[in-house]
Amino acid sequence: MIWGYFHMSINHDSQLVVDLINVFVYGTLKPGEENFDRHCQQALEIQEAIAHGTLYALPMGYPAMTSGDSPVYGFLLSFNDPQILVEFDDLEDYCPDRPLEQNEYYRQKIQTFSLAHQPLSNAWVYLMESEKAKRLGVLMPEGRWTGHE
Repeated sequence: MIWGYFHMSINHDSQLVVDLINVFVYGTLKPGEENFDRHCQQALEIQEAIAHGTLYALPMGYPAMTSGDSPVYGFLLSFNDPQILVEFDDLEDYCPDRPLEQNEYYRQKIQTFSLAHQPLSNAWVYLMESEKAKRLGVLMPEGRWTGHE
């Protein structure tokens, strides 16, 4: 059952359980990057992960991921507070009620994988439309971004 951004289920003991909210991050929200301390300190789990996509470096000093088939390296962050998606939506200039072209990014569920390419879980990720990322950014074929270069 979905209640706002809460994902709830009933376990085998008939207890209400709040499922974790998983988010794949590949840019300024990664540990050690500019926005991690401000927005991600409440993460319950942090795990290096891979997602499939295409990564671009943007001139604004942060990356954009688009849908694609190449490995993009980042982190799988798990939260128990559903407000984290509202906070991330604001940071990523995403409003689900706006037309796609009026958002900088859009939020989508994707499959994530361990560094050994074993399936982890589905997670939310913020993606940019491919044409916008190609127009604004530089392709990063190695699939890794850091703000410390």
